[in-house]
Amino acid sequence: MARLPSNSSPARASTSRDAAVASTSRTAARGSPASKNTLAGRRSIARKSTIKKLRPPQPPTSSPKKQARRTSGGVGRYRYRPGTIALREIRQYQKTTQLLLRKLPFARVVREIAEDFVTEGTGLRWQSAAIMALQEATEAYLVHLFEDANLCAIHAKRVTIMQKDLQLARRIRGVWGGLG
Repeated sequence: MARLPSNSSPARASTSRDAAVASTSRTAARGSPASKNTLAGRRSIARKSTIKKLRPPQPPTSSPKKQARRTSGGVGRYRYRPGTIALREIRQYQKTTQLLLRKLPFARVVREIAEDFVTEGTGLRWQSAAIMALQEATEAYLVHLFEDANLCAIHAKRVTIMQKDLQLARRIRGVWGGLG
């Protein structure tokens, strides 16, 4: 039970309690949900619900730091304009001479295709230099095909390569479609 200040009397405390009961009786007369009787004949006071409304589930954020950075209005990550990073990647890949396809997956595909041409029971053994030569030739073919498809897209006054550009480039190249 709460202590009363030394200068207040118990009679004052009871009058404030009576005032609270009287105010609830006024609201009870209006037909509010506070009109229910509770233990000992006192009326309950209408209060705001403390149950939070359910929100639809949101995907989890990557980390609290990133979420705080987004919401705090501070300095966020710099966003490049669309196409800037693509042009940077184009310059980077044109400068390098490294192979772009991964070696092991390419070797698995080559072995799988070669098994279709060999009779059962005879396995093939591959030199690493042979697979590297096939990969070099494959990547050179693909790069040249994409260059031609890019020219077809530019001819159609577009900058995006579409499937029809690749089909047109292969059709113009002819049956053998070399690097010519």
